[in-house]
Amino acid sequence: MTAQPPVSVVIATCDRPGKLERAVRAVLDQDYAGSVQCLVVYDGVEVRPLAVDVPPGRELVHLANARTKGLPGGRNTGCDAASGELLAFCDDDDCWQPDKLRRQVEALLADPAGVAVTCGVRLAGPGIDRDRPGPTRPVTLDDLLADRIMEVHPSTLLVPRSTVAAAGPVDEDIPGGYAEDYEWLLRIAALGPIAVVPAPLVVVEWHGGSFFFGRWATIVDALRYLLERHPEFARSKHGTARIRGQIAFALAASGRRREALRELRTVARLNPAEKRIAATMPVLAGLVSGERVLALAQSRGRGV
Repeated sequence: MTAQPPVSVVIATCDRPGKLERAVRAVLDQDYAGSVQCLVVYDGVEVRPLAVDVPPGRELVHLANARTKGLPGGRNTGCDAASGELLAFCDDDDCWQPDKLRRQVEALLADPAGVAVTCGVRLAGPGIDRDRPGPTRPVTLDDLLADRIMEVHPSTLLVPRSTVAAAGPVDEDIPGGYAEDYEWLLRIAALGPIAVVPAPLVVVEWHGGSFFFGRWATIVDALRYLLERHPEFARSKHGTARIRGQIAFALAASGRRREALRELRTVARLNPAEKRIAATMPVLAGLVSGERVLALAQSRGRGV
């Protein structure tokens, strides 16, 4: 890797005027001395050239999603067109701190064993403004099987092109594109440790909802797909219980009570302390909706 490797940043978007410009400016205004290419990939909407200043040493590219409709296809379209030695993603409603790239490149250069580098995040939104520092040591595949580690977020990752080539593209077949970032991350971590800059270098907009809010059937199908694609979950009882607990919750929230109970029995055998058992039971009993439980968790900067 060169001392100041060129970086390509992919922002896949359905277009959010104002927020998209903010994300792009934060990428182009990095204090990194190397070149930065920002690729804005429009998915399902007309390409809209952005009226933002492009400083020297920076490039702004606008293009349409040429692959499967959805976030995975948009990200892969950007990767296909990227020219940088290092690759990053940024969600269109997130915002990088000015020193993100510089500090992450320094961390990669200092850790030849690292296959990628992540950082901490700041959650910002209605009722929340909280720093979530990244892990204090490199993140391994076993770490990610046991826990999703939300700080290892798509907008935090910086990945050498050699890692991208070895891991393969973002999975466009995962149902609904749900958890595509986590699935890709597992393949990256299988190649080696992920270095960490613990500082919160990305501001993640946390608005208590997502594209998948209430899309329970899609969540069930995607998580079952994830377990099937990654048999290495078998070596982590806690990790398997976590995923199957999420499946049980989504089944309960969608009214599929018998299936949810079967999943919960499996979860209890794997890890009786799995917190999603307690989250699912009142939904099964009809005391509260799945949407209400999820909204409460998200108001505290968490998921289910």
